[in-house]
Amino acid sequence: MSEPESVKYKRVLLKLSGEALAGEKEYGISSTVLRFIADEIKELYDDGTEVAIVIGGGNIFRGLSGSHEGFDRIAGDYMGMLATVINSLALQDALEKNGVTTRLMSAIQSQELAEPYIRRRATRHLEKGRVVILAAGTGNPFFTTDTAASLRAVELSAEVILKATKVDGVYSADPMIDKNAVRYEDLTYIDVINQNLKIMDATAITLCMDNNLPIIIFNLTEKGNIRKVIQGKKVGTLISGGSNGE
Repeated sequence: MSEPESVKYKRVLLKLSGEALAGEKEYGISSTVLRFIADEIKELYDDGTEVAIVIGGGNIFRGLSGSHEGFDRIAGDYMGMLATVINSLALQDALEKNGVTTRLMSAIQSQELAEPYIRRRATRHLEKGRVVILAAGTGNPFFTTDTAASLRAVELSAEVILKATKVDGVYSADPMIDKNAVRYEDLTYIDVINQNLKIMDATAITLCMDNNLPIIIFNLTEKGNIRKVIQGKKVGTLISGGSNGE
């Protein structure tokens, strides 16, 4: 039997969009996509990688979009936070059915559904090998789940943020529209801000930059990609403090 490949990252934060859970549907949760994601995370779990997960809620409700349709912005943001709890419960169920031990923690009180988010408790769960799903963003309106992912990654001493998307990295333009769009292998935080690449919001990028926390943007839909990233293989686009990716 061959030796398992070594891993580059021991503790990671995986950022999933709510839209990713919808699959080909316009909204809601695709059970097929959910099972696929659970299988991918199971590989990391089996390898002993410590995994924290932040999920968006855009497949159910997005606060900013809701405000454009007449909802109060703060009320809309709280509705979006609750949407992330729904997605987190769905992912927890899929992971547990796959033999993965999890803990669901929420930034807003949902004691019948989730533990309250406490940094030291979350860290302990990770140390014990449990996958920690972090729901409800930061618990505050006006902050995106990208910012929540950056904040939690810093708090939990994650070595990298893995942002899962439907494309294989960051491009100079939308590759679905512009055939001349160029894919970047490496970018700096300043590149992302100056070029307004909209990978994550400016608050999230700045928080990562201030704490020298790298971000890898990769294609979630290609089987095995998460594990390749963990092993340090060149997948997607690396965003870091230096042009050489270090």
